[in-house]
Amino acid sequence: MPAPITFTRLTDVPLAAIAAHMSDPKVAEHMPLLTGPWDKAQAAAFVAAKEACWQRDGLGHWAFWAGGNYLGWGGFQKEDAEWDFGLVLRSNCFGWGRRIADQALAFARGDSRIPYVTFLLPPSRRHLRGLPSLGAVRAGEVTYDGARFVKFRLDTPQPNDSGEN
Repeated sequence: MPAPITFTRLTDVPLAAIAAHMSDPKVAEHMPLLTGPWDKAQAAAFVAAKEACWQRDGLGHWAFWAGGNYLGWGGFQKEDAEWDFGLVLRSNCFGWGRRIADQALAFARGDSRIPYVTFLLPPSRRHLRGLPSLGAVRAGEVTYDGARFVKFRLDTPQPNDSGEN
C-alpha cells in the first residue's frame, strides 16, 4: 500500500528544500511566472505570502508529504471571489498529483466556502486529460501578471446538496 499523504503548513518545510524545489528547471518548465532559481530569502518571502492567505482567508497552500518525504506544495488560494487550486510537485514526485488532487478536492467538497474550484494552467501544458476526468470544464483563458493561462472550473457540490433549488 502506498504511503498516506499528509498535508501540513509550508512553515514545516525547510526553506532550502523549497528553494531547491522551485529552482528545478523541470518544475519551472510549466510555470511562466517563475523567473529563475530561488534562494532561501525568496523561499521565506513565498512562505510568508502563503501564510498571509491563511490569515486573510482561513485557507491557503499546504506542503504535501508521504513517508516523511516532501512531495511539493499546493492548495487553495482565493482570487477575487474564486478559489483557485494549484499543485506544484517536486519533479521526482510528479506521479503523486492525482492522489493529492483527489484528497484536496475531497476537502473542497466538504467546505461550504468552496462551491467550485478553478485551475489555471499555462498553454504549454499539453496533457490535460486529468482535469476532464475530475469533472473540470474549460472556462476560457485569463491573463495573470502578464502570462496567459487556460482556466478550468470544477463544481464542488457539498455532500448534502440535493441539486434542487
